[in-house]
Amino acid sequence: MPYPIEKKLVVAVSTNALFNLENEDNIFKLDGLEAFKLYQEQNKSKILERGLAFPFIRRFLNINKEYHQEVPVEVVLLSKNNPEISIRIFNSIRNYDLDITRAAFTSGESPFNYIPAFNVSLFLSTNIEDVMSAITHGFAAGRILNTKITDDLTDNELRVAFDFDGVIADDESEKIYKEHGQLDIFHDYETVNKDKPLNPGPLADFFKKLAFFQKMEEKKKENDSNYKKIVKTSIITARNAPAHERALNTLKSWNVEVDEMYLLGGIEKKRVLEVHKPHIFFDDQISHLDPTLTDIPLVHIPFGITNNKKV
Repeated sequence: MPYPIEKKLVVAVSTNALFNLENEDNIFKLDGLEAFKLYQEQNKSKILERGLAFPFIRRFLNINKEYHQEVPVEVVLLSKNNPEISIRIFNSIRNYDLDITRAAFTSGESPFNYIPAFNVSLFLSTNIEDVMSAITHGFAAGRILNTKITDDLTDNELRVAFDFDGVIADDESEKIYKEHGQLDIFHDYETVNKDKPLNPGPLADFFKKLAFFQKMEEKKKENDSNYKKIVKTSIITARNAPAHERALNTLKSWNVEVDEMYLLGGIEKKRVLEVHKPHIFFDDQISHLDPTLTDIPLVHIPFGITNNKKV
C-alpha cells in the first residue's frame, strides 16, 4: 500500500519537463494522433533523454534515500500526453532509477485541475498555458525555460533558490515600487512595515515544507558532525538593506529559515547564480532569468503585478 500522499511534500512535473519529448511533439503536430501512437508502440523500449527538470527531480527524490524511514517526498506526473506514451515514460523512469509511480495522462486537456487531487505543492511544466491556468486558480506552478542543462551525476546536493517578492511572498511591495517608481519611497514603506509580515506568495507552501527538511538536516548534523546536508535553500532578491528586514521578519513569522540570502540591490542576479549554481531557480520577473545561463534550470512564476502582460 503506497504511503499516504497527504503526508508528503509533492512535486508534479509534466512529461515534457522531465524528459526531452521534442521529437514526439513534432510527430503529433505534423502527422497526427495515430502516427504518434504508432511511434510510441514501436519505440516503447527506447529510453528518453533527460529533460530540463530532470536534475532537480533526481535530487529531490534523493531525499527519500537519505530519509528512507520517513519517505517524505514524492513526484507525480501530470501530463497532457495520451496514455499510449505512458509505457515508454515509465520504462525511462525505471531506467534512470526514479521512484515515480503516480501519474495522470489527460490526452490534450490541461492537467492543472488534478493538482489538489495529488496534494501537489509545486507543478513544473514547459507549457505556459498550463502554468497560467494553475496560477490563475491559486495553485503553485512554474514554467521551466528552455536553456542548456546537463546533470552532474556526481553532485547529489539539492540547491533550491528563490526570488522573494512575487514568489515566496506576495507582490504587495512590488506594487508600491511599481506605483511610485522610486527606491526611497519603497524603502520608507518597507521600513514602516518591517514588523508586518507579507502575505504568502504562490510558492510559500512549497518553500515552508522544504524548509522543514532544514530542521531535519540540522538535527542530523547535531548528531553527526561529519554529516553533509543534502538540501540547501537560498533567497536571491533585488532587495537590499533596509528592505531586507521585512523579508526576514516574514520568514520568522512563518517559523522557517533559509540557508543563504543574497541582497543584490540592483546587481544582476546572473552574477550570483553563476557562482551559487542552484539546481533550480524561481523568479516572477522573466527579465531576471537570463537565458545565457547554463546548467541552472530557470523557472518563471507568472504571478502578480510584474506579469500583467501576457508572456
